[in-house]
Amino acid sequence: MDANVLIQAWNFYYSPKFCPSYWDVLNELGGAGKIFVPHAVYEEITLTDDDLCKWLKQSRIEIKDVDEKVIQCLQAIWAANPIHITLVDNVKGRSLADPWVIAHAMREGATVVTKEEKVTALNASRIKIPNVCENMGVQWMNDFGMISNLGIMFKCEG
Repeated sequence: MDANVLIQAWNFYYSPKFCPSYWDVLNELGGAGKIFVPHAVYEEITLTDDDLCKWLKQSRIEIKDVDEKVIQCLQAIWAANPIHITLVDNVKGRSLADPWVIAHAMREGATVVTKEEKVTALNASRIKIPNVCENMGVQWMNDFGMISNLGIMFKCEG
């Protein structure tokens, strides 16, 4: 899972104030080994000491550390296409975890879950996670696709 999936869900449409079951489901999925976050995503989220940071630290979502195979996958990403370097915005210090999300997915044979959309403009100066995933043969989807694929249903109460 990319950091933006957790951050946007927490701050907007699945806030635990009105959708605590979303976070319960993520814990269940984490405990069952169905979802994980790379250590770089964990660091990005825990950089800010807020409620999401506290939740993630106590969650059952596995935090995957970098190993030699992940490093090899990252090297393959950089070597596959020179434009892949634009995945990270070194000027603004953004998207630092993005290549690690893809490298971990490659290593694990996992699907990347991200809120990013594929860049289709031919003159784009930067590409996004979905573009690199497609270039590298890695499946990707957004969190709504994940919810649908896993058959998750939420119950609303008043």
